[in-house]
Order: sequence, then C-alpha cells, then structure tokens
Amino acid sequence: MKILSIQSAVAYGHVGNSAAVFPLQRIGVEVLPVYTVTFSNHTGYGAWRGPLIAPDDVREVITGIEERGVFDRIDAVLSGYQGGEGIGDVIIDAVARVKAANPNAVYACDPVMGNAKSGCFVAPAIPVLLRERIVPVADIITPNQFELGFLTDTEPDTLESTLASVDLARAMGPRTVLVTSVERPDREEGTIEMLAADDEGAWVVQTPHLPMKANGSGDVTAALFTAHYVETGSAKIALERTASSVYDLLKATLESGERELQLVEAQEFYAHPRMQFTARQVR
Repeated sequence: MKILSIQSAVAYGHVGNSAAVFPLQRIGVEVLPVYTVTFSNHTGYGAWRGPLIAPDDVREVITGIEERGVFDRIDAVLSGYQGGEGIGDVIIDAVARVKAANPNAVYACDPVMGNAKSGCFVAPAIPVLLRERIVPVADIITPNQFELGFLTDTEPDTLESTLASVDLARAMGPRTVLVTSVERPDREEGTIEMLAADDEGAWVVQTPHLPMKANGSGDVTAALFTAHYVETGSAKIALERTASSVYDLLKATLESGERELQLVEAQEFYAHPRMQFTARQVR
C-alpha cells in the first residue's frame, strides 16, 4: 500500500506527519510524506520556530512525485493540519490528480480544527475551507466530536445525536466517517468511545479513558484507520485495530511520564495490535 500524506512536520515530538509516518511504515505501508510546515515543535507549547511552507512549494513537491510516475500506484491521500489556508487548494488538486491516475484511490481528510476544551486553534479561514471545499471531496473523514459538530452545524453529545451528525457529514460527500472521541453523558464512567460509519453500518468501540492530553494522537488515529480501512474494506476491523493500537500507545505514554507520544517505544502495538476491544454495531 502507498499513501501520499500531506501534513505538518515537527523536529521535536510527534504530530502531523511526524506522528503518522512511522506507525504506517511499521504496518507495512509505503508513505510519501509531503510537509505543509516545518516547525521545531507543536504549537501546544505556546512557542515554536520554523516556517509555514508556501502553497506553491508544497505543490512543487507533489508535482515532482507525480513526475516519477507513481500516482497510479497511490492507494490513498491523507491530509491533516494544513497550516496556511492556501494549502487546501493544493490538496484538492493533488487528490484530483491522484484519482485521475488511479480511480480506486481514496482521500482521507482529518479536518483538524480544535477540540471541545481548547476551541478552534487554527486560522479562522481553515474551518470554513474544510467545511465548504475540502470535506465534500473526501472519501473518509476523521473528526473528533467537536469538529463533527462544526462541520454539520450541530451539537452531538448522545449516541443518537452523534449518529445524526455523522449522517449529515456523509451527506456532504464522504462515505466513511470516523469520530475519534465520543463522550456521551450516559457512557460508562471512566470510558471514551470512537465511532465509525459507512454504507454498511455504524460501530462503536469503547476503551478506558486515560487522564492525559496527547498532541498527535489524532494524527496517529487517522493514519492507522485509513490504512486498515483501505486494506480490509471493513469499518469494524479498522476501528478495532486502531483503537487497540492507539490505546496502548497512549497508555505507554502516560506510564512514561513524558509529554510527547512514545511513538517509537510503542511500535509493536501498531505491528501487532492486541485486539483487546470489540466494536459494537449500533446501526
């Protein structure tokens, strides 16, 4: 499998491509990483150095890859944090060119905007760009519950309202939606859920909720789910594998006492997921 991954990069820590590439490689995926920013560290520290990469420069890198004649062998395009708003046009164009070369290729968009606790942490134009132009051309999207609400102008909280919001998101264009953090009021105490839905149905997987905030965990989740879904065609299997790997990654990070994801230390959990969680069909 080959995935063209258009995301941010950091030198210290693991977010964007610096979170997604290694887990994908560890499960046997050939990744073609294209960077939208090159920062010293993620912006959660409040201070960072390094450039946003100009959209024309990102486009040049993608064109260079195309000139190597590889687009017809790319199985998926993956995008995450976009940095400047001009990157959206570059991504849309890249997806169209890849799909022209390989009509079976899919586009997986992680619509990174923010979360319920922090609110939006991207430039004001980005959420609108995602909702109006990028999500409609995606095949797979992986929002958290907050981002799902913004995309659909809803406030999902219960399982029923989250499923209704997922239906609205799927009506925008994507056939597959992964909601990466479902926190419903009637869930079992000390748990958190992920939900995946496609044309075949909808499934929820529940895991213990770990008391931590880990930048980059959503990037790992989007990458692994995309690869497993493209490989198996099953939202249930992709959800179970992803939940297993990401939970063990987060647990290892929590136990380490470190702020940054223990991405390398947890590598066996990607290559050989323990499959300790079973997804429950809810539709």
